[in-house]
Amino acid sequence: METQVNKELLTEYLNAIYQNIKTAIQSIEDIIPKIKNDELKRELASEEDKYLLLEKECELLAKAEKIEGLKDNNWFEKAKLWGSINMSTMTDKTTRHIAELMLLGTFMGVLTCYKDKADHKGISIELDEILDKLTELERNNIDNLLPFMI
Repeated sequence: METQVNKELLTEYLNAIYQNIKTAIQSIEDIIPKIKNDELKRELASEEDKYLLLEKECELLAKAEKIEGLKDNNWFEKAKLWGSINMSTMTDKTTRHIAELMLLGTFMGVLTCYKDKADHKGISIELDEILDKLTELERNNIDNLLPFMI
């Protein structure tokens, strides 16, 4: 029975990380077509590549642990994010505004990482390592996006 509980906790933790990553990927994919600044486009494309690597790590860990059906964000969350990005960029497609939107999302991602780590303490060293990579990626993304605010 304990193994079942551990697997449920592991699945919950893995899905929390996976959904954080998927939110970042979807945000980038939704916003890139609206960007006119090539440097910002390159930055976000680079960020997306790094998120995709972490997504793959989650998928490989799920396979190794025999966890089926990693859960992406539900359609409502996806629609809400898409709608939010489209509404916010309808009247303001400036580089600065888009960088601000991405920064706000990235700050939320960092906060989610900290909460997930606290909520899932001691469940999985491997997942802690993936979450640490995600946190570091997002902190670096903040540093890389801040210059676009000037």
